[in-house]
Amino acid sequence: MKPPLISRRAFIELATCGAVAASEAAAKRGIVRHWQGSNPVLRMIPDRERPLVKFVSWDTEGGGRSLENLLRAGSGVTLRIQTGGQWHPAETFPSEASSPAPGRTHYRIRVAPGFDLLWRMEATGGYLTFVVSPHARGHHEVTGVELLFPFDPRVTPTTVLPSAWNEDRSLLLPAVVSAPDFGQMLLSGRKHSELKGRLEGSRKNHTVNLILELPTPLPKHGVRISLHPIRLDPPEEMQDEHLWLMARRGWFNAWQSTAKWGEANRPFSSPAGILANNVISDPCSMALPFYADAAFWTPEIAPGISVARLARESADWWMDQRTSADGVVTGYWNYKTFLDANTGPILTAWDYVEATGDNDWLERRRERLEFIADYLARRDVDGDGLVEALQSGNPNTLFQPARGCSWWDAVNSGHKDGYTNALIYRAWRCLADLESRLGRNGPAARYNRLANKLKAAYTKALYNPKTGWLGWWKDANGKLHDYATPVVNGLAIEYGLIEPRQGKQILARLWEKIHEVGFERFDLGLPCVLTPIHRGDYLLPDSLGCPKKEDGTDTFEIYMNGGITAGQILHFLAAHYVIGEPEKADHMLYDMLLRQKKGKFQDGVQNKFPDGIDWTTWTGKPCGYEGYLADVYFFLQAIVLREAPLRSRYYRPLGA
Repeated sequence: MKPPLISRRAFIELATCGAVAASEAAAKRGIVRHWQGSNPVLRMIPDRERPLVKFVSWDTEGGGRSLENLLRAGSGVTLRIQTGGQWHPAETFPSEASSPAPGRTHYRIRVAPGFDLLWRMEATGGYLTFVVSPHARGHHEVTGVELLFPFDPRVTPTTVLPSAWNEDRSLLLPAVVSAPDFGQMLLSGRKHSELKGRLEGSRKNHTVNLILELPTPLPKHGVRISLHPIRLDPPEEMQDEHLWLMARRGWFNAWQSTAKWGEANRPFSSPAGILANNVISDPCSMALPFYADAAFWTPEIAPGISVARLARESADWWMDQRTSADGVVTGYWNYKTFLDANTGPILTAWDYVEATGDNDWLERRRERLEFIADYLARRDVDGDGLVEALQSGNPNTLFQPARGCSWWDAVNSGHKDGYTNALIYRAWRCLADLESRLGRNGPAARYNRLANKLKAAYTKALYNPKTGWLGWWKDANGKLHDYATPVVNGLAIEYGLIEPRQGKQILARLWEKIHEVGFERFDLGLPCVLTPIHRGDYLLPDSLGCPKKEDGTDTFEIYMNGGITAGQILHFLAAHYVIGEPEKADHMLYDMLLRQKKGKFQDGVQNKFPDGIDWTTWTGKPCGYEGYLADVYFFLQAIVLREAPLRSRYYRPLGA
């Protein structure tokens, strides 16, 4: 077993979570007490008179997060009852409340003459149970009963990862209810495994509603629904258990299934069940591998619940619903100019098949995967091996509402772009590996040839001998745009586009630059660039972080002009592990893990610039807009990529 990053004593003092022994009053005063254990904590406060649970929260690591309500203010968990064709909240009916024992509450709801609903609940030992049963003495007109959880995404974007999404986008239990940085609860219906639910929300109004549809008529003995805490097992063969304990709750944060929000016929919307930025934000095809890579390591998160399958279903949606007739995958909204959009389903397919062995699905989807991969091959317009973007990358050419060619959509990268070409290289290698799995040696050889040709051209086009590292992109006029980016350089080294010896030299030069510019907040990650991006190389005329000065100094450190988003720093960390120099990466990773453990990489759903802490300045001030961005938690995969046997699994196709 490898030695832990920190000592066992330090780990117990700094990282082990347990139940906070503070009272609610002390918590409101900001008093933090010592940890007393690690048992999961669940807190429920029912209304004393109305059939309503006004407070529900939990902390699966036994900490103090359970003192903050996950529900929207002024609302609560309630029953909705359909009578006479109309839905009514349970609290609109006459009712009686009783508490037969500590942690237990019973409501008798008089729905109609001769018909009551009994709603019993119990919270004990980190578990929460609801039982809804009928008490009838005659005819009644109850035609539907639903259980509603009104979550507040401004606290944290609580979402649901179910055992299945149906074609109508309803969900089936069991399901994991994931409240980022609070923890995960397994939602199940005893003797009612086919219970359905809906996840609905509003980005504008900051709402998320989980609605469970109870069987009608209710069975005589009622319907039992339970929530109990779960903790994710570490990836198979992972050795450093201490790091996993620091990351395991946050590992779920990369998976945000969308609620149904917006209007289905408009691009500013989403169906339920697509992995996305957050539960009421945009699905983005170019970010899909971030979530799928996490699923690769932990494909099953609870019995019968495969997050690998959820990632695969998202890839299916992009390929079937958001791909044009010429093979262009939409990036988000209606943008079809992102090169890495096409890599999203391919990389997700490799993650899924490698994790599950589902060759039947691969055989069914093979032609579609080739279709979107071949679009990328056709974009090598000059035949040098690199894939050229539609954007020229020339200064002062990217204007709103257009976007850049990659995830970095506010940056005017284009033509020969280092970020997207690195991802395309991995995508072609992974597709070649998938073809080989099906015994298709000819297509496998073709995609490997494309990857080899790209690799041969990559460094020649992007290396800057004046700085000793790679520039970000070379524009259509032949100019290299170099902003000392740890992301692109780390990615190229990680994926083997740069050989280890040269990779060591590049990382050494970048560390010199990091110290030269005085950056020290490694708990945040690293800036995306270490020198200001010129105005002409940014999305014009007034996008987030866009400078007014041509030299870019007036908005430097803000958003994509040198701001920090933690997820993309994985590549810089992984580059150190690949070349065999883990020490500096380990120190940064440790600082980031401590910050993550405190929930400091998100501030709930904001959807307002610059309030979102998904991006920060160099001093940690928010300069993003999402507030919660699932992509941020991509960096957690460094805890597995630092171990050589696990790296060999993940990077295996790149060795072809």
